[in-house]
Amino acid sequence: MNVFRALETSAIPLYSQVRERLRERIVDGTYEPESRLPAESEISAIFSVSRITVRQALADLQNEGLIVKVPGKGTFVAQARTTQDLAQLEGFGEAMARRGHTVLNRVVSHLTVPAEPHVASQLRIAGSAKASEIRRVRHVDDQPVSFEVAYLAPPLGDRLRGENLAERDIFAILETDYDLPLSHADVQIGAISADATLAKALSVEPGTALLRIERLTWTANGAPLAFEYLYVRGDVFQYTLRLPRRAGPSLPRS
Repeated sequence: MNVFRALETSAIPLYSQVRERLRERIVDGTYEPESRLPAESEISAIFSVSRITVRQALADLQNEGLIVKVPGKGTFVAQARTTQDLAQLEGFGEAMARRGHTVLNRVVSHLTVPAEPHVASQLRIAGSAKASEIRRVRHVDDQPVSFEVAYLAPPLGDRLRGENLAERDIFAILETDYDLPLSHADVQIGAISADATLAKALSVEPGTALLRIERLTWTANGAPLAFEYLYVRGDVFQYTLRLPRRAGPSLPRS
């Protein structure tokens, strides 16, 4: 039985229509995570389009992380991505534990380094000062998900050397153990291609698109506490955020 709606006669390119029909069936669960999609030839016959058109549609879905191609086996729906809500400030491990996931961190390094100008500016320390740099790979259910580079002022960063950073969130340690309540975080989100170091750490190919997040966390007293770079695999992880509409004057009726 054909589960797809027919293509329309319109100005919308055929490959875009095929892509959206496939997306609909993935989103509604017709094709479940890790299930195999029809072969290119089958999709071509279903929609009466060329295989080139089908390849364009599949390439778009692959770039979005919705499907994966396995050489010699076919095209499969990607695994359901783990999510974290950005509407509230919480540690990665804390957020994942609430969703029933197991988190383990591999501490790559914990060093005292000269503070780069941008890091110094964010932490409000002198440009000639040093900062404590902590690099960790965050694993969810044994899969590497993000590479985290955190910077703190040396006294605090040095104190963290004795903590179990492989299993605990830095946020939890700061608030629970050090009595440093957190207020909020400023976040900027962009994208970056994985270099050799990031690719190896996250088990992806060099050049793979990653989310790149800058996060500056503040104490309840209004002082910057930690500045981080987070490099996240978009194929297995995604952030969610609800945006309420701000109340304002009604638009004039026509």
